[in-house]
Amino acid sequence: MAGEQLQVLNALDIAKTQWYHFTAIVIAGMGFFTDAYDLFCISLVTKLLGRIYYYKEDSSTPGSLPENVSSAVTGVAFCGTLTGQLFFGWLGDKMGRKRVYGMTLMLMVVCSVASGLSFGSSPKGVMATLCFFRFWLGFGIGGDYPLSATIMSEYANKKTRGAFIAAVFAMQGFGILAGGMVAIIVSAAFKAKYPAPTYAADHIRSTGPEADYVWRIILMFGAVPALLTYYWRMKMPETARYTALVAKNAKQAAADMSKVLQVELDAEQEKVEQISKEKEFGLFSSQFVKRHGLHLLGTTTTWFLLDIAFYSQNLFQKDIFSAIGWIPKASTMSALEEVHKIARAQTLIALCSTVPGYWFTVALIDKIGRFAIQLMGFFFMTVFMFALAIPYHHWTLPENRIGFVVMYSFTFFFANFGPNATTFVVPAEIFPARLRSTCHGISAASGKAGAIVGSFGFLYIANSGVKKALIILAVVNLLGMVFTFLVPESKGKSLEEMSGEAEAENETGRTTQV
Repeated sequence: MAGEQLQVLNALDIAKTQWYHFTAIVIAGMGFFTDAYDLFCISLVTKLLGRIYYYKEDSSTPGSLPENVSSAVTGVAFCGTLTGQLFFGWLGDKMGRKRVYGMTLMLMVVCSVASGLSFGSSPKGVMATLCFFRFWLGFGIGGDYPLSATIMSEYANKKTRGAFIAAVFAMQGFGILAGGMVAIIVSAAFKAKYPAPTYAADHIRSTGPEADYVWRIILMFGAVPALLTYYWRMKMPETARYTALVAKNAKQAAADMSKVLQVELDAEQEKVEQISKEKEFGLFSSQFVKRHGLHLLGTTTTWFLLDIAFYSQNLFQKDIFSAIGWIPKASTMSALEEVHKIARAQTLIALCSTVPGYWFTVALIDKIGRFAIQLMGFFFMTVFMFALAIPYHHWTLPENRIGFVVMYSFTFFFANFGPNATTFVVPAEIFPARLRSTCHGISAASGKAGAIVGSFGFLYIANSGVKKALIILAVVNLLGMVFTFLVPESKGKSLEEMSGEAEAENETGRTTQV
């Protein structure tokens, strides 16, 4: 029939929510759980690394990582992630989503374990080895972004697609939570078995030799969830949209989805061949720029601006905890007690604002749409940042510090019930199948460039005053609101309608009829 969508793709679009949808969310989501665990657990152990490897005999305060080493240890994984997003995004469109999906997971498993086994005869050697493995860990994590989003979008029905992709991303919240909980359990177990005095009481015994095992165990634990999902990832069939629209194998696409959906589907090889005769445009063609240039500009700029603000806020956490007295002075604690207190504070923030924000998005994204959530998120992040920055002196007074933390938590909540989730969802929905993974990778890499600017740039901005830093972040969020207007709404539409591939199918239908 003229202008009719391929039967196999239509079946996916109108399918009721079934068990395989939830299986796909868990399989793809566990990758994100691991990603978040691996990226964020390093901030829990940087203080411990400083105590172990940069101890100074005559100092009244515990050892701490030099600023350049601290930046390298926390930021090198972001550099790896950016590279991985571009490389695996491109590879996912060339080789297929499924084939590349297993590679990224194995890389994450190997590098998580290797990070915990970092060795060296000097502190510099240990840090260099750790940075080397964290870069390649980031490289594997980078591949998970475009592949997980693309696989979930191509498996989902059009009615609840946004919620499914957002649910995969929301597993990040549980990954951050798990990082904090693992650090709490490991540090508490070692603290109970090997009690140690505070740094002020005994400089050397406050950081026992056992502390060197703690950070290694925390980092290595990231391999466990990734390893558990490897088998299931390998059993997933390739997505029908890749098989039919990119690999041009209608028979295989129909066979794979017949098993998944448990219905009989026609192969429609002739229709696929007709579509393939249409002139396909590449990423750097004028036709792509005309059709999707502004969309790509919208997805890259909004993700870039969001991550500058989001990762700067994350770095800011420890200073805020110390300011309101959640974390006492380092010299009044032993090394393991400090890990325990930092992990506890971070877990509390994740539990109260980060995790709920993600799931608000999952619940509402297909009701109020991506555009509204992203615009609202950027708006409230801007408002709360200005509300913290303009009367900054008021918030520094001891009686107002709890209010500061509440306001600060709201910026996290609206980042996650807002652009942090939608910038991940939208690039997986609006580009053609043959360029979908690549364009998502470019958008995500732009976000990680923002994270690098946020992580390294913030250290320098913060030196010129917290108030100035907060005002800059508020302006960044305001710009995010402006660029959101370049991103189209994809709620309730099929992937082919959004990408313009439906037009090609309609053309094919008309020519076949003639």
